[in-house]
Amino acid sequence: MSTLAVLSLQYFCLVSVGVYLLYQVFVKKNPAPYPPGPRGLPLVGNLHDIPRDKSWLTFTEWGKKYGDISHINVLGMHIVVLNSVKSAVEMLDKKSSIYSDRPVVPMTGELMGYGQTLAYLRYGERFRLFRRNCHRIFGNRAALVDYHPIEEMEAHRFLKRVLAKPDQLQAYVRLTAAAVVLRLCYGYEVKEDDDPLVDIAKRTLDQLSRYSITGEFMVDFLPFLAKIPEWFPGAGFKRLARECRKNTEEMAAAPYKFVKDQVAAGIAPQSFASDLLKDRTLTPEEDYIVKWSAVSLFSGGADTTVSAIYSFFLAMTLFPDVQKKAQAEIDAVVGPDRLPSFADRASLPYIEALTKEILRWNIVISSVDRSTMQDDIHDGYYIPKGSLIIINVWSMLNDPQTHANPSEFNPERFLAKDGKEPERDPRTVCFGFGRRLCPGLHLADASLWISIAMSLAVFNISKVVENGVEITPEVDYTSGMISHPKPFKCSIEARSEKAFALIQQDAD
Repeated sequence: MSTLAVLSLQYFCLVSVGVYLLYQVFVKKNPAPYPPGPRGLPLVGNLHDIPRDKSWLTFTEWGKKYGDISHINVLGMHIVVLNSVKSAVEMLDKKSSIYSDRPVVPMTGELMGYGQTLAYLRYGERFRLFRRNCHRIFGNRAALVDYHPIEEMEAHRFLKRVLAKPDQLQAYVRLTAAAVVLRLCYGYEVKEDDDPLVDIAKRTLDQLSRYSITGEFMVDFLPFLAKIPEWFPGAGFKRLARECRKNTEEMAAAPYKFVKDQVAAGIAPQSFASDLLKDRTLTPEEDYIVKWSAVSLFSGGADTTVSAIYSFFLAMTLFPDVQKKAQAEIDAVVGPDRLPSFADRASLPYIEALTKEILRWNIVISSVDRSTMQDDIHDGYYIPKGSLIIINVWSMLNDPQTHANPSEFNPERFLAKDGKEPERDPRTVCFGFGRRLCPGLHLADASLWISIAMSLAVFNISKVVENGVEITPEVDYTSGMISHPKPFKCSIEARSEKAFALIQQDAD
């Protein structure tokens, strides 16, 4: 370490000690105790307790030890973890006026540029305008009916791609998810190979998933570090952020320019952005809101759906009995002469239950961050204004009091049977709470359902056999904000000659 870096570090430590002592002298006494949690150290608090890998598992252990609500303090930042649906509903739904803000995340939000998207917007007028735009187009299942033919067409194209090259499953899942949201958000039809918009989305969302965990970078706890120059020792995060921001800006600008050009030429098909642009002269602020509303939906749907659909193929590889039950239902309701469509959804309860179990079994976003807009006392605990609230979705969907044998993959848990009520629908948890409920939840749900139904109608999915040995995939997930199953091998074949013919039919 250079002499300059050592002196800078010593100066920082002296300043930190001074601030800490002043805080101890002048801080007002709290009106109630903080929630329980791991004991911290002087100055740095619980910095050493921040989990670096699969944080949701650590948070779940805290829940078992300290209760539904736990608390740590990292360099003066209060962090509160919610591990139960009850605490989330009581705080985020019933007290939404307090718990609807988003923390300022210096690395992801400010430096990487993602703070311009809906997921990172602070609660206020611009946030409400973004959500109003999203709700207008995708706010409920009925609003999505106009887009069902596009989703069915893209799902059919997915079948063709996978049948031709099953070893490219993961790439085709990603391509299809991007194709759906690009068509719905911008009216853009992707190219089969090396599509530039799919490529920029993949780069940007990979970076977001890898680097967006709050606390991954020290600048999240010490925001003043964002001001240091890139050449300063230890400022590598600034160079990384610059690269990420360039990709974020391009992901927003490129498809938006495409749809604006299409609208200007009078040839734009129906889409989220074209509906907001047609027959209007936008102010700079309105133009900004449409642009970043669209990319918020694009980015939100292009990666989360990938994880869920890839998990479905993993589950079918591991649980052939579930696959057979699902296929039997499709055969009985739909028959062998056509592909399932959204019109069949109400008649396929087992496929519906399977869709729910995929969302519960693979927690795509295992934890979500909020921030408090004012002080609160909840259940006798003091939650200061500006606290970071972490919603541990993984814990909520693996709670044995709510979901029997949560480690077991069992779609029937969501079917009424022998007078027993179905377990809680995971969609009431995994898409968020309160005023920050995911605006694209109906789109994500529809994309997952049609992919599952069509794939099961025509494919047999099984374990790969290599040198006479059956290969059982490992169930393991990445640790980023959006958690993906790690790559695995599976065998995918047409179920029959009729299935093969259905796949080969024109998907347009």
